Parts: sequence; C-alpha cells; structure tokens
Amino acid sequence: MPKSPTSRSASARPARRAPPKRQRAPAPPVQDTAAGEDNADVEARIYRAVFESVMSQRLKPGTKLPEAPLCELFGVSRSVVRKVLQKLAHDHIVQLRPNRGAIVAVPTREETRQIFEARRALEATIVRLVTARATARDLKGLRAQLRAEQEAMHRYDQPAWARLASAYHLRLAELSGNEILQRYLAEIVSRCSLIVAVHQPPGNAACEHDEHERIVDCIAKGDAEGAVKLMDQHLRELEEHLMLASPGDEKSLAKLLGLG
Repeated sequence: MPKSPTSRSASARPARRAPPKRQRAPAPPVQDTAAGEDNADVEARIYRAVFESVMSQRLKPGTKLPEAPLCELFGVSRSVVRKVLQKLAHDHIVQLRPNRGAIVAVPTREETRQIFEARRALEATIVRLVTARATARDLKGLRAQLRAEQEAMHRYDQPAWARLASAYHLRLAELSGNEILQRYLAEIVSRCSLIVAVHQPPGNAACEHDEHERIVDCIAKGDAEGAVKLMDQHLRELEEHLMLASPGDEKSLAKLLGLG
C-alpha cells in the first residue's frame, strides 16, 4: 500500500538532535599570593611577620597560629600558610602539633640549658674573630648601634630594646666574617628570644647595655680574651636571671603580628 504524502514527509524529516549542554565556566583558581606578589615574596612576608613578632616578644610561646586567620590576614591559600609554618617549625620558631595546629614554640628547661651552652661556645669564637678582623669603620657602626640601644632603653621601649639587643649579637656574628657561625647564631638568638619571652619579667632588659659596651671596648683594644670572658659572663647572667613571667593580656592575632 503506498504511503501517504504525510507519512512520507514525516519519515524523510531528519531526527532532531538534543541541544548541546551548556558548559559551566571553570571556577576561578584560589589565589596563592596577594596582588603583585609571587609565592616567594608572600611566603617571606608571612615568615618575617611571625619571626619578628616572636623576636620582639609580641607573640609569646604557646600562642596559637591557626591557619584560617593567617590565610585571611595575608590573603593567601592554606597551602602557602602551611609551607611557611613548616619552615618556621624547621627553624624551631613554631611547633606543629598533629590535628591541633601550630603554636609558637615553648622551650623546655633542658632545651634552655643546651641552647645557652651552645650560644656561649659560638659567641666566644665569634668575639675572637671580630677582635682579629674588625675595622675602625666596623667599630664605629657597633657604637652607633649601642647608642640606638641606649635611646630605646631610656624611652622604656621594651620591644625596640629587645630587638636592638639581639641585633647587637647578630652584628658581631656578621663582623666575624664566618657565614656558618652567623647562620647558627641567628637560629640560637631566635630560640633565646622565645626563652626570654617565657621567663623574663616584663620591663626587664634581656641584655644589659653596659655589658655590651664593655665587650666592644675590649674588641677595640684588641683584647680578645677579655671580650670572651665578658661575653661568657654576660650570657651566664642572662640565663640565671630568667624567671617565670605572668601571662600577657589576650590580643588578636593581627595585633600580635603587628598588622592591626
């Protein structure tokens, strides 16, 4: 039986295809850095903020460093923050606790004893090298640092005082001309800053300014053994005078990092 025109036209008509599904636009990638900074720059900035806050005793040992607020403060992803925290842990500035996050490192009494023992040995070698190698220009720069230290002391500016006291020891390490000693002392000084933050009573000096001056006087005269003896006494007295301090007031993480 012949097909009707209607049935022929229906069979000849091509089947309709379903319209293609609309592709979803890809989600924007999580920014790993703040605008205008690459990963290395922003990691260095976060590391420096934590390190300097510990050195100036704004961040006390035991202070929590939660990832989420750090991400928000610096405008970065968790992967960046975790990388910085791992480096800080490697340098003994923070402790990473499984399933509990990071805190500023809390040195034990035995660690304190060992740290000061190592520091005395390092700084004795450093002072001998500085006495042999320091130029008149180097000594002039040291005395300028001592004047800044004294000014901070008279202003009762404890954070600046603590920072400059540490800078004095680190400058001696630079003047030794030995980069290995310089690197080791930088780590030990940062760990000593944690110890001082735990034990030093508020308002007390971590280092006595007059003792710093007498050491420089010995170096200027070429008296290496006199400088070594004074440095050893200086560090022993610092260790002996450390005592438990009362906990500080609660502050936001931004303020502790000097960002708020």
